[in-house]
Amino acid sequence: MVQSIFIDGAAGTTGLEIAERLAGRHEFALIVLDAARRKDAAARREALNDADFVILCLPDDAAREAVAMIDNDRTRVIDASTAHRVAPGWTYGFPEVVGHDAVAAAARVSNPGCYSTGFIALVAPLVRAGLLPADWPYICHAISGYSGGGKALIERFEGDRDIAWRGYALALGHKHVPEMQMHCGLSVAPLFSPAVIPAHRGMVVEVPLPLGAMPRAAAPDALRAALADFYGASPIVAMGDMPADGEMLLRASDAGDDRIELFVFSNADADQARLVARLDNLGKGASGACVQNLNIMAGLPETAGLRIQAQ
Repeated sequence: MVQSIFIDGAAGTTGLEIAERLAGRHEFALIVLDAARRKDAAARREALNDADFVILCLPDDAAREAVAMIDNDRTRVIDASTAHRVAPGWTYGFPEVVGHDAVAAAARVSNPGCYSTGFIALVAPLVRAGLLPADWPYICHAISGYSGGGKALIERFEGDRDIAWRGYALALGHKHVPEMQMHCGLSVAPLFSPAVIPAHRGMVVEVPLPLGAMPRAAAPDALRAALADFYGASPIVAMGDMPADGEMLLRASDAGDDRIELFVFSNADADQARLVARLDNLGKGASGACVQNLNIMAGLPETAGLRIQAQ
């Protein structure tokens, strides 16, 4: 049975990438509004209520407004904004962490933030297993391609090729922190330090661990084994090994990939470790995750239409 999809915010980066992943899929039919009708409230309301699935690629306030326009109990929603990531009644769209069955049964799914995906993938299973303390003040450093900042940041980076690094959220309180804390079960909000680099896509998220000073912290080998066991044979979450040349690179020419790779690096004494996640901020960090959640909600193979690069 063909199911209908309306992407509200289809002209933005995330919406366009979702549409690319859905192109040629016989299981879905897109409801498309032209440029004029996208701004017409009545046309949007009609599309929101006609669709079997709605994917919101909107600013937070507009996403809340769109949800309020849905007046039936049939339309299912995936929200790519920040608006509902810690909201009651919404299922967090990280199936590897919350469970595929929870996503499959949900009427309202909030797509994780890109940085949050890396942090939660690394930390949540280890805290849940008691291998890392829930009451530790974790620090998270991360870099991302500029596409995650939307049209304004894309235009800024592509118009000013002299920018080599952009640190931001310097007053702390980044919008991803609440979901990072909540979905890892942490009693203390992590200190999050994000930055943007002059590459269109790509992301590295790192959590340094002073294991020797941390109560109830397991050794690096145990952390690595626990992550490998937790994600098992997932086609999307993969464990990586120490690179042979001892370095990790993001390249500006990297193609999109909807997988995420996790690493555990440590020193010889095993009293320090670095948890590292490498992903595409537009893939598992945004559009790829939306399509994965859509597939699961529609009862289809979770990797259908995804960009899975050969390892």
